[in-house]
Amino acid sequence: MRNLISAAALAALLALAACSPRYNWREASDNGAHFVVLLPGKPATVTRPVDLDGPKVDMTMTAAEAGGATFAVGTAELADAAAAVKALDAMSTALLNNIGGRPQGAALLPGKTDGFSRSIDLDAHGAAGGRPLRLVARLAARDRRIYQVLILGDEKALTDENIETFFGSFKPT
Repeated sequence: MRNLISAAALAALLALAACSPRYNWREASDNGAHFVVLLPGKPATVTRPVDLDGPKVDMTMTAAEAGGATFAVGTAELADAAAAVKALDAMSTALLNNIGGRPQGAALLPGKTDGFSRSIDLDAHGAAGGRPLRLVARLAARDRRIYQVLILGDEKALTDENIETFFGSFKPT
């Protein structure tokens, strides 16, 4: 009987831990409403200039941190659709270089890619500041707009469930 009570108590603790507010998923978008996505916490938005191996654009990033990972969506508009498609390669290279990462084979992330003229999925391992990191990202172009949808953080924070929730919820508008 004592083992049964201990098992029940352990199961209750595990159930409470699973309901942890660490991942408080909420719908978010950028100020220009170029997308809708579920983020695991209160988002912050920042705009900064980036060099996409030639074109310099202002990229707006909307992000939230939870459980040792950053969940972010960046958007920018380029001069034309051809420049947007080309910019994906520069974004991919920069993301991998930031963590000294290497792709772990062909990645196929959840979520729809309909309506994009091109998309690149990445799943890479690397490090920054002496800390091992995993990067999971979808880079996509639609007309003149580019999207950078990513999770970067501790390997344990990038669970299949978090990847599915985040990428599955992303919708360009």
